[in-house]
Amino acid sequence: MQKFCFSIRTRDGLPIARLMFLGKDQDEAERKLKQMYRFCEIVSCTSEHQVTVKKEQNTFFNGVASFLAKQESISG
Repeated sequence: MQKFCFSIRTRDGLPIARLMFLGKDQDEAERKLKQMYRFCEIVSCTSEHQVTVKKEQNTFFNGVASFLAKQESISG
């Protein structure tokens, strides 16, 4: 997945900069943007660095929870 940074103008003319959306490609990111900001005008779009997303990615919290569960089973 890639991160795309958009600058837009809302249908009321309000400029909004640095809206970030993840997508496989720019078309998918634009689709997500237009679901939130219907009838907006895209002023610019830049692609940010690659973002790796894994379904079973361990987070810090899950690691700590599993560590605490192991410690409890050892001591108890």
